[in-house]
Amino acid sequence: MLILSATLAVFVYGLIAPILGALLPSYHLSAAENGTLAMLQAIGLVVSSLSAGPVIDVKGNKIALLTGLFLIVASLVAAPNAGGYGGLLVVYFILGVGGGTVVTAANALVGAVEPGRRGSALNFINLFFGLGGIITTYVASERIDPAVVCYGIAALAAAALLVNAATKMPAPAGRANFQMADVPRLFSQPALWLLCFFLFLYVSCEVGVWNWLKTYLISVNFDATAAGHVVSYGFAFGILVGRIAASRILIKSPALTVTLIAAILMAITTYAMLNLQSQTAITIAVFCAGLAMAPVFPTTLAITGDTFSRAAATALGIVITFGWIGLAVSSQIIGALAGPENNYRGALLLLPAFSVLMVLVNLVLRPVLRRHIRA
Repeated sequence: MLILSATLAVFVYGLIAPILGALLPSYHLSAAENGTLAMLQAIGLVVSSLSAGPVIDVKGNKIALLTGLFLIVASLVAAPNAGGYGGLLVVYFILGVGGGTVVTAANALVGAVEPGRRGSALNFINLFFGLGGIITTYVASERIDPAVVCYGIAALAAAALLVNAATKMPAPAGRANFQMADVPRLFSQPALWLLCFFLFLYVSCEVGVWNWLKTYLISVNFDATAAGHVVSYGFAFGILVGRIAASRILIKSPALTVTLIAAILMAITTYAMLNLQSQTAITIAVFCAGLAMAPVFPTTLAITGDTFSRAAATALGIVITFGWIGLAVSSQIIGALAGPENNYRGALLLLPAFSVLMVLVNLVLRPVLRRHIRA
């Protein structure tokens, strides 16, 4: 039941992760407003990730999962009745808070259940993120009323809430596994900063695709339905297949090697998807980008958990927080670069550029982690 609870929670986050990008064209906002909306969602993710780790250490995974799923249900029910741009800002902020709480709690729970195979287990559980992404992007591309999309996902999230409420989970420690006096020591570790920066760059790239690819494709004369199918059959399906493969590869292959190869392939595939012309070629490139990105998020969390065994949930929360900061920063940059002329192609070149930086960070991280382990 523990694995089922975590799986359903990750699946729900997979359903909501692409919802902003899937529904943005229906909101008819400017590029700057789109960027601000994505930034508010990211701020919600940041707030929840900073608080979720200590809450899990003190109160346990169950309270975090239930709270996060409840906020997701509430925000999705409110979304069709937001009443305009200001209301959408509030809704997506709350959705971010709920989503960030669920991500941190679900990944911490899996890491605790399978500490000896953390990387493989996290990739397996997170393949259901890809499944959720396929469903949302496909349904939203079929010209279904956005309200129906929101209510449908809310119903699935409510079902996950009930399962998690009925599941018996490990008792919490009752106190945080570190004291405030330990925070300077934790942040003095170069390994933590590098992992934070690596996930900052990665989430900027992944969510950049979720939030902006459909809008970009429409701007280069794709039909809205076809653009949604590229995200669904291409990117989301690529992530699902990639995590199935990664869950097996990581049993024998070093996590740092897997993430290095993934970053190199990300740079190639994201650049290709912005420069190809035919719908078939773009879909293949987007699928390959999904394959490349698939192992990075869960494997980075696995490296974090293995590196900082003390207060693992809090360490995960810190690293995930920097990932969401990447979403906030990149959303503003992409919105600003696109400008009034909606030059989304030029703005999205940020993705291959950040992927190249990921390669460099990974190479620096290797000797730093070796020194950390010896210490």
